Amino acid sequence: MSTEQTQETRQRWYSGLTGYHWLVLLVASLGWAFDTMDQWLYVLARQPALAELLKASPGDAIVASKAGIVQALFIFGWATGGFVFGMIGDRWGRTRTMALTILIYAGFTGACAMSQTWGPFALFRFLCGFGVGGEFAAGAALVAEVFPAHARPTALGIMQAASAVGNMAAALINLTIGSSPNLGWRWVFGVGVIPALLTFAIRMFVKEPERWEQAKQTGASQLGRISELFSNLELRRNTVVGVGLAAVGVIGFWGIGTWSPDLLRNALNPHNLPELKQHMEKQVSLAVMCQNFGALFGILSWAWFAQRVGRKPAFAASFLCCLVIVPATFYFTSSFATAMIFYPLMGFATTSLFGGYAVYFPELYPTRLRATGTGFCYNVARYLALLGPYGFGQLRAIFDIRVAGAVVSVIFLLALFILPFAKETKDQPLPE
Repeated sequence: MSTEQTQETRQRWYSGLTGYHWLVLLVASLGWAFDTMDQWLYVLARQPALAELLKASPGDAIVASKAGIVQALFIFGWATGGFVFGMIGDRWGRTRTMALTILIYAGFTGACAMSQTWGPFALFRFLCGFGVGGEFAAGAALVAEVFPAHARPTALGIMQAASAVGNMAAALINLTIGSSPNLGWRWVFGVGVIPALLTFAIRMFVKEPERWEQAKQTGASQLGRISELFSNLELRRNTVVGVGLAAVGVIGFWGIGTWSPDLLRNALNPHNLPELKQHMEKQVSLAVMCQNFGALFGILSWAWFAQRVGRKPAFAASFLCCLVIVPATFYFTSSFATAMIFYPLMGFATTSLFGGYAVYFPELYPTRLRATGTGFCYNVARYLALLGPYGFGQLRAIFDIRVAGAVVSVIFLLALFILPFAKETKDQPLPE
């Protein structure tokens, strides 16, 4: 490691940052926070929404089965959006792509509020996922290319940590609107339109990174070419490893972790008594807020830990934590009190991985492929992960939710066999 790199790692991460750096970080973080807010609005409102649309009781097996299908369609849309908008982000620009994807996910979240049957509801969730998948790749590439090397890991960690803030905002919306007898789940989804206002700030104040402008001028024909991800041994290895690591995390989070509201509802009101519903929803919202409070620290801790010990050891620690904490959460959560203990721990473990993806994936690819590669790893992996929420939903319809959680948690073992093939990028400059 050079003397210059050593000095960069020892200085404070925010040294030398300008007002424009902070503006970019704020806008990218808000875009991702609103993105995850719209994701979790569904997580919190899916059971009452599908129960009404299917004209069934919340505890009926058909509600759990359809919820798994809708969530799988959302992730399919997410993967497709990441695949498509990753390429668009490299060819069209980071800021333009980010603005468009925010409009897509906000608009179709609002459209969910107008659904009258579960079919259109599922379609709107797919289209919402299409925007969600594209936003992350553009935002992560923007932050990675604007910030200097010594500040990049922490800045990307902060951007990813904003996802936990968005999730907590969704829980607050459900607490105040979803639990209200006069409002309910339709108003919860209606609030999801608000992030569209952020696009005005993006278009007015955020410019394309100089790295991207230079790459466009020197090699426009090579920008965002999927085939380039497999053009040599190193890029091919990075892509395969990235997809594998992301698939495990997505299955763990969306296939297990996001069923926490249903787990607590099952514990608090196993017989679906109407008189307990309003108080139960408030407790579910508080528990989910605590889960995402833990997630906030998990993401920031991953960035801090990886900067000191390396990316691979940080990933290994996170996967081992998930392997222990996730099944323990599903086994021991039997009351609101136990949820308040285990939910923050599960949030810390499962979401720390996504802090890793935000830091690690942009470091694997040159500028001409940064959004494409990040989108490919982070989102195309969701095609492989579709069996997670779908399988959990089907297991949940047949077995106790605790059994379903324990069975799907085995996926975290797979990542420990993938990690030895991963490239260590600690203290390395972004590839050009």
